[in-house]
Amino acid sequence: MAIISRMKTSPTPPLTLPDLVPIRRVLVSVFDKTGLDRLAPALKRAGVEVVSTGGTATALASHGLAVTDVSAVTGFPEVLDGRVKTLHPHVFAGILARADRPDDLAVLAEHGIDRFDAVIVNLYAFEEAVARSGCLPHEAIELIDIGGPSLVRAAAKNHAFAAIVTGPEQYDDLIAAVERGGTTLAQRKLFAAQAFEHTAAYDAVIARWMARHAGLVAASAGPGGPGGESSADEPPLPARMTLELDRRMALRYGENPHQAAALFAPVGTRLGLAGLNQLAGKELSYNNLLDLDAATRLAGLLQDPGAVVIKHTNPCGAASAATAGEALAAAMAADPTSAFGSIVAVNRMFDRACAEVLLTPGLFVEVIAAPAFAAEAVELLTTRPTWKASVRLVEIPAGDPWEPTAGLELRSVAGAFLAQRPDETCDDPASWRVVTNVPPPASLTPALDFAFTVVRRLTSNAIAVCQGTNLVGAGTGQTSRVDAVRIALEKAGSRARGGVLASDAFFPFPDSIALIAAAGIAAIVQPGGSKRDPEVIAAADAAGIPMVFTSRRHFKH
Repeated sequence: MAIISRMKTSPTPPLTLPDLVPIRRVLVSVFDKTGLDRLAPALKRAGVEVVSTGGTATALASHGLAVTDVSAVTGFPEVLDGRVKTLHPHVFAGILARADRPDDLAVLAEHGIDRFDAVIVNLYAFEEAVARSGCLPHEAIELIDIGGPSLVRAAAKNHAFAAIVTGPEQYDDLIAAVERGGTTLAQRKLFAAQAFEHTAAYDAVIARWMARHAGLVAASAGPGGPGGESSADEPPLPARMTLELDRRMALRYGENPHQAAALFAPVGTRLGLAGLNQLAGKELSYNNLLDLDAATRLAGLLQDPGAVVIKHTNPCGAASAATAGEALAAAMAADPTSAFGSIVAVNRMFDRACAEVLLTPGLFVEVIAAPAFAAEAVELLTTRPTWKASVRLVEIPAGDPWEPTAGLELRSVAGAFLAQRPDETCDDPASWRVVTNVPPPASLTPALDFAFTVVRRLTSNAIAVCQGTNLVGAGTGQTSRVDAVRIALEKAGSRARGGVLASDAFFPFPDSIALIAAAGIAAIVQPGGSKRDPEVIAAADAAGIPMVFTSRRHFKH
């Protein structure tokens, strides 16, 4: 009887990687020549053989370093205006060969290829180029690096035997390694991780630019397609988005002390809150940033000098006037109780007159935001009030903050992101339709326009009551519209009489009209669109209140 022996097989021993790899031969090809004055002498002192390309070779030679041109290695000149110079087996085999593999080394010997112990490469400045005004598409395309990322990825992949350096800030570490006899495995792993982050960020920038340049949109724009439905004046949403985010600000905590938090922003962007410049005060918190976003987005919608006062992301005061100081005084007076500890934003220079409004005894604000601050205002706010050391003064740069996200506003939900075009386009009162028998007097048009501008930044269901271009009462975040009406009118009190009322969406029932009439509201502006619009219009006519439909809803959840 045959006996089958079950022999135990020994596990494959783990690969033992070399720790110290001497640096005898390097490839250098850099767009940014910063730091070569430090690198070249160090390589020369250590007797390192250097292979280089074009302008890099010239720059290294100017610092007294002997350089072998890459064309001498490949046996082929640079062609196509430098588009092809390093893409050759004599370069890439020298980077990718595994020093512990006899078969790899035999291939190198057979073809007369020498290994590279380090690759020093940084990439064409694509992001900086496309950020410049007037950069033409063909100029941008020429700055899409091909050989550079390939060299970086090859060396990073083979980090067991080759070091990859992608920025001048790493030169000192490399120089120290050369002087001590080589790079360590830990150092090469770190360089490799940084290299893959570098190429990923570079590709993400190019992908965003190319999507805009090519008009990349979803293949299907119909219902249920990946692009969804779009309006006649807007293209479908992109089929794919690529984002690379930097952590810009470590925050003490999130909405609550037990939640860790930070501010992230797309790589390279300096617009919106990603580009804020804090001039004074304590560090910003997670909730400060949420309120800052609400404040600056409403202030940015106001055409005239304007100011807004935000509490828990909702305006408790808003006004426009002849000057920012006058607007701020009116906005702070709208709801003084809620304004205590609020976030304030103006859409003009924050000057002395603005500062003096906030120096009124008994006032306290957490954050003040503006496009710029006058030096005199900064001095007053940081020396005069009792809260001088606490208030955060923040400059917000001008520009389109949605450009880095392909013009889309992103919002996180569990496991995904919602994307939409931002609700930033101003409404045009000339396109509104009077639906009652009596139109509102022309004198109320600025108030109606202001009220409908403010209500779009209130949390739905939302109602705004305004006297002229001052918000005097707001009803926010209610589950029924009639409750939002009731709260807004209660906040306004006697100031509602003769004022105007705006709703962010239609009135589903005529019950709100009775409350509005009892408060003495002079005119109503709302989107319309309810199946009960005729009942609501009839109620407004019966109460003698003019009403206009905008045909445009402004929900904000």
